[in-house]
Amino acid sequence: MASIKIPTPLRVYTGNLAEVQVSGATVGEALDALVAAHPDLKTHLFVDGKLRNFVNIFLGDEDVRFLQGIDTPISPDAKLRIIPSIAGGDDAPLVDRQRIRFANGLTIALLVLAFVLNAPLLVLLVAVAQFLGGINSPFAPYDWAYRALIQRGLLSTYLVSDDPQPHRFASLVGAGVNALGWLLLTLGSGLGWLAVWIVIVLANLNFWLRFCMGCWLYYRLGQLGVRGFNAR
Repeated sequence: MASIKIPTPLRVYTGNLAEVQVSGATVGEALDALVAAHPDLKTHLFVDGKLRNFVNIFLGDEDVRFLQGIDTPISPDAKLRIIPSIAGGDDAPLVDRQRIRFANGLTIALLVLAFVLNAPLLVLLVAVAQFLGGINSPFAPYDWAYRALIQRGLLSTYLVSDDPQPHRFASLVGAGVNALGWLLLTLGSGLGWLAVWIVIVLANLNFWLRFCMGCWLYYRLGQLGVRGFNAR
């Protein structure tokens, strides 16, 4: 069967599969088989039944736009790749900036609600959601909500060239601070809300100014030579 390589930000819609096996005699049939198996991908690849302008499909090393488009015939063992035009290169990692903004906005709303209602359990739930997002789990609640809004046409992706690891680390940092806040609140310490408000402030910085403190920390650790952190 032919195969289609999926760019990193879109793998959340394929169950984290980096490559999907499909059948079809043309590029278009292969793409139809892909979205039939993973319906959440459809709105990211097509609009009004046509391939989105920023989505490039490569057959081997050739852009199918310079062949016969989606009518390009393919062999049973063809290798196809989906490459957004803003990727910055075939192997450049991609980040969905809209998803990050959505996650930060939801974090802010839920934590403020937790503070107003004095609901430490909600703080814990946010910490769990951030942790699952940080480890790129297919069960991450924020991703479920984000996909649902995209399917309804209420949001659209915004892919940019970036390393996803610092952003995942930032999510894990937020999860850790929120978990600490929940623990302190459970023990009866008001300092727990201080931890929660630290996350709220940092999430606002990312939401409004695109300053990611967790990402900054990730790169500082890399510059210090800490193993597992890539300096930039």
